[in-house]
Amino acid sequence: MRIGDLVVISYGTTRFRAIGEVIGDYKFAPGEVRDYNHRRRVLWLYLPPEPLPITFYDKPFTMRSCYLLREDSLNREARCCCPAAARVRRVRPGSSCSSLTNRGNISKIFGGLITLIEREKRLGMKEARRLRLPYSKQDFGVPANLHIVGTMNTADRSIALLDTALRRRFTFGELMPRADLLDTIDGIDLATLLATLNDRIEYLFDREHQIGHAYLLPCRSRADIDELMRHKVIPLLAEYFYEDWTKVAAVLGDVFEDDGRTHEGGFLARYALRSPFGAEEGEDVWRYRWTVRDPADFPYDRLTGAA
Repeated sequence: MRIGDLVVISYGTTRFRAIGEVIGDYKFAPGEVRDYNHRRRVLWLYLPPEPLPITFYDKPFTMRSCYLLREDSLNREARCCCPAAARVRRVRPGSSCSSLTNRGNISKIFGGLITLIEREKRLGMKEARRLRLPYSKQDFGVPANLHIVGTMNTADRSIALLDTALRRRFTFGELMPRADLLDTIDGIDLATLLATLNDRIEYLFDREHQIGHAYLLPCRSRADIDELMRHKVIPLLAEYFYEDWTKVAAVLGDVFEDDGRTHEGGFLARYALRSPFGAEEGEDVWRYRWTVRDPADFPYDRLTGAA
């Protein structure tokens, strides 16, 4: 058995009472019951209120302590959302075991259940509906007072991957960066700093890749701001612009002429590279190496207008 394996806790030979995922290494832990000293930590994935039929396996369980379920007997439709299901194992009750999450095709996973989250289809409403769950065979409905709230990063545009039928069942509210929530720390106006960075990002890239105010909220000193800029903001800008450091420099307010010379700016330093021996003559394209300067020299006044 390995970390990541799924385990099914049997209840007799035709039902199960839990599904879990192995999340810890083997350990020998003697207890009052001698038969169950061999243990692994697990994350519970599914704990039905009562034992359910094993519709995901085509054969009855046996009474062996622990064994590998046969791949050709697993119901693929029942395990379509589980990438680790090819290693599902069965263990006897009393063992430690855990839960299941994964991404997939929303429509295929939920099917008709998507309908139930509509306001008019919820329990107690005029057009209330119930559906029978495919494996437990129990009727299921969504209560009217259930609120489903989710968040997404606009830069990821994750909503494009969702089915239209699911998308139209939600209301989307845009939450853009709130520079007004930020304070001035050690003479650095964080609100102006963030607003200036985001204005330049929107101009050079797009509005969806602006930096959120949550980045700067934890800052309590100049050292915190230096750490943030050096290890989070500047690397993020480099990723946004695909290592085009000229644009990164523009966002940071560092302006360099393309003159083939070495310059030290405010946040970045640019070093001219000499052409190697054997390079084609007459080539006018300059090459540079870019580095982040010492945070002690970061000119925040250029971004905040405090100079």
